[in-house]
Amino acid sequence: MNLQINRDTDYVEQFQNKIEDPTSLTSWDLFKQSYQIAETVKIDSFTDLVSLKLLPDLELLPHQKECAETVIQEMNGRALLADEVGLGKTIEAGIILKEYLVRGLVKKVLILVPASLVNQWTAELNQKFLIPANPATKRVNWEHTDIIISTLDMAKSERHRKAILEQDYDLVIVDEAHKLKNHKTKNFAFVQQLKKKYCLLLTATPIQNKLTDIYNLISILRPGYLGSYDEFMKNYRQQNKHVSDPYLKQLISKVMVRNRRKETGITWTDRKIETVWVDFTEKEQQTYLAIEDFFRQRTVISSLTYRRELCSSREACYLSLKKWGEADESKNNDVQLQQLLQSIGELPHHSKALKLIDLIKNSNEKFIVFTEYRATQIYLQWLLHQEKIPTVIFRGGFKKGKKDWMRQLFQNQARVMIATEAAGEGINLQFCHHLVNYDLPWNPMRLEQRIGRLHRFGQENDVHIYNFAIRNTIDEHVMNLLYSKIKLFENVVGQLDEILSELQVSNLEKEIESIFKESKSIGETKIKLDNLTAVISSHNTDTELEEKSI
Repeated sequence: MNLQINRDTDYVEQFQNKIEDPTSLTSWDLFKQSYQIAETVKIDSFTDLVSLKLLPDLELLPHQKECAETVIQEMNGRALLADEVGLGKTIEAGIILKEYLVRGLVKKVLILVPASLVNQWTAELNQKFLIPANPATKRVNWEHTDIIISTLDMAKSERHRKAILEQDYDLVIVDEAHKLKNHKTKNFAFVQQLKKKYCLLLTATPIQNKLTDIYNLISILRPGYLGSYDEFMKNYRQQNKHVSDPYLKQLISKVMVRNRRKETGITWTDRKIETVWVDFTEKEQQTYLAIEDFFRQRTVISSLTYRRELCSSREACYLSLKKWGEADESKNNDVQLQQLLQSIGELPHHSKALKLIDLIKNSNEKFIVFTEYRATQIYLQWLLHQEKIPTVIFRGGFKKGKKDWMRQLFQNQARVMIATEAAGEGINLQFCHHLVNYDLPWNPMRLEQRIGRLHRFGQENDVHIYNFAIRNTIDEHVMNLLYSKIKLFENVVGQLDEILSELQVSNLEKEIESIFKESKSIGETKIKLDNLTAVISSHNTDTELEEKSI
């Protein structure tokens, strides 16, 4: 097939005539279009967020707008976004990304988030910010996809790692960045190796009182900013300094934005706290004490883990203890172990579980129930099913599609979601305002993450928090420490975080565990816990008085 091409030169004469008569090139419609284009791209000063003009339906809170301006103007796009849970770190990251896109400073972007948040991030960027972000698939083309959202596990896998590390990213965003605090992990090494011009790390718990945590996070953002690792440890750790050191706080403030609820001026709904005390049956109490006696005779291991599990469910304790026995052939003929397992297996329905059933039956509201153990999760699901209460479960092993499905089922159909810690990260559940801490975590950071799934911006109701504890057990000691004395549930965890830092208590959970393991009697345990409580409470009171005097 032959195509004949003729060159048309008529436009030359027409264009020449229009140049000689400029009025033919002007019109009111053309002027208006030209003005609108100029107004859209105009930046009155570098401090303006020009992207807000393109997002008329987006309502930024003052602290979110200020955060974006600070990161862009003062931190050169490399920052730790560390607002307390529920203040909208995703929105802050979204507006920063949009601003860089509009200014033409960013084109290629990698966003790394937990599996349960991939679809949520995609929807928010697409709908709220009109950003064409794409979730990563197994066959994703990393080179030709400009804005991609992936899990960290997928990105660092053998299948994708090499291709990703070959890319030059303008911006890398990492949600739940506290998973990068350990510089010896593959997560840290992978993110550090990424080629990136700008970088945002998002976490509600940036400092868990260990100097190495904050050093490692900042090293990803600004390598060498805090000096070499050895120099940093020498200057701070060896001199018994901590994250509240004035000079170190000043350095950190140059790379971290941290807004607290009390500083935002937002009116928050209340947290209604209720302790639900449970009494073991006589047989349950005897089994609890039998576990303690069994391991006291075998000083090689503490009974702490198994007592905690029995406070959750017979299933959790039985499976764990059975696994411990099977790991060593010498225990096959341990008569006492077999008798203990038999006693646990013969226990009736757990007293705490029955109390949970009563609580849910006496209300028509939705409940999210947090447990520490997978075995307890399965048991509670079965028990609620027997009571004809629609229930879904949520755990870390689910793929992101199933996690989204479970959330939708909970919102639209089920009355109860039974969750492990996987639901404590990222998933938003403002449509629910009843939370049960069926098993209390000993880590205050995890506790705040749980509550933050419900008690966040957009929650229209007071959040009711039910803390279950069994009398005359480990539960009671921990409840008295965390709840009665230092009022952890009423206060956002950031305040406790600072107090522990100044007291140089590196990890409250480990501190409590060591007290239980090292104490030789219940009396000694109580004295040590009371001492720890007294120190924290005293410091808390001093801090409040100092704030009032300013």
